[in-house]
Amino acid sequence: MTQPQVPTTIASFRAALAETVAAHVRDGRDAPVVGLVPTMGALHSGHAALIDAARQHSDIVLASIFVNPLQFDDDADYLHYPRTPEKDIALLGEHGVDLVFAPGIEQMYPGYPDAPLVTLSAGELGRRWEGAARPGHFDGVLTVVAKLFHIMTPPAPAVFEAWFGAKDAEQVAIISRMVADLDLEVSIRTVPIVRDQNGLALSSRNQRLQEEDYASALALPFALSALAEDAASGRPLGLADQVAELSSADGVELDYLVVLDPASLREIEPGGSLQDHDGVLRGEALALIAARVGPVRLIDNALLVPGGSAGESPAGRRE
Repeated sequence: MTQPQVPTTIASFRAALAETVAAHVRDGRDAPVVGLVPTMGALHSGHAALIDAARQHSDIVLASIFVNPLQFDDDADYLHYPRTPEKDIALLGEHGVDLVFAPGIEQMYPGYPDAPLVTLSAGELGRRWEGAARPGHFDGVLTVVAKLFHIMTPPAPAVFEAWFGAKDAEQVAIISRMVADLDLEVSIRTVPIVRDQNGLALSSRNQRLQEEDYASALALPFALSALAEDAASGRPLGLADQVAELSSADGVELDYLVVLDPASLREIEPGGSLQDHDGVLRGEALALIAARVGPVRLIDNALLVPGGSAGESPAGRRE
């Protein structure tokens, strides 16, 4: 597989992208679909699934590698975030990425740490759940994603799409709202959560889990699986039971386990439009979980579908 071009400046990336689109048009083909997969590196199978989906639906595939300091509320977490650029670029090439934008901090935020002075706000959506636990996190996410969209938008006549993983459900909802509210010319596409054989959602942070931490972390997908099975079977959601079990689980510091309206990210209430007074779901809901396990904070989610198939359970098997 041919290795992708890896521009490290905005000017060189834009020039390379313009030439790539122009070459596509010169070949007499239709307006190309350009798919972007934004990443912070430390790539794993979940990223590969995103890239493969973008490759399947796009004529030109882009990726970015940039560890964004604005979205970290913990300096230690930012400093210890795994950085494996050579391995990442090799994986991107293996999966057919055409161009990789890999800027340094000065390219993205000239004058950092005293810049940027102007950032985006995620507003009310950005102050819930993960946003409440990590103040300013989603402001940082939106700022960097908006910059990447601006830098990496292809020239006409190309069509632009950006791909994100469903594991970051709040992030996808907030980015989608930003695109709608700011009239950005990019379509947001998602790929289902990729899990290991035991059900743990793949994350770059999993590399920091010790063996005992990993065993503890499996409690998260098992809790989500139990809620999905409750919903599918028409039983009242055992949310309180799952919260109690996680709160007493060894090695798990639960932040929240909540069931939300997927559109508003607000908790559903018995007697509301999505749940009857007995706690039985009557509309699709989103179960969202966050917990610290060992040295890392893990997040996960599952779509709860009432009275039907639970689909693929988040939980795999315990070893």
